Amino acid sequence: MSVTETADRTRAPAESDRFRATMRHHPAGVVVITAHVEGRPVGLTATSFTSVSLNPPLVSFYVADSSSTWPTLRRAGEFGVQLLSEGQAELASRFARTGVDRFAPPTSWRFGPAEVPLLDGASAHLVCERFDTRLIGDHWLVVGQVTHTVVLEDPRPPLVYHRGTFSSVAPLV
Repeated sequence: MSVTETADRTRAPAESDRFRATMRHHPAGVVVITAHVEGRPVGLTATSFTSVSLNPPLVSFYVADSSSTWPTLRRAGEFGVQLLSEGQAELASRFARTGVDRFAPPTSWRFGPAEVPLLDGASAHLVCERFDTRLIGDHWLVVGQVTHTVVLEDPRPPLVYHRGTFSSVAPLV
């Protein structure tokens, strides 16, 4: 490690509000994480989803330590990742709210492999076994090993979150 790298680590961290406002300039894909825990479905919206490895096939997401859903979701050995499409902003909002039955109508879903709840209309689904979980800062990093994938034959453009709102992407050409 160079002297410059060491010096940079001693600087004060950015203010939380300013950091959050800065990160709003980075568009993120929107997913809903689902699981079946103790006889009931559970889920939450995440914008921190990413692929990690091809061999083995690993993906990850982060969830706030303060999440009201995390204490239940963390008990799941398997979970689903729903890659949402452009028409699913309301679904993403519903799974981001607290105090509502996220799986009640109008949410349309079914059980998939490992009894993981799969949301209808998503562009793709991944079913994962939990591979690793670590507390990093004020968020939990959850890594899953993909065991099943389902992709729609004609997927719609993805739902993205950018500058505090849901939107879609369009090809530049």
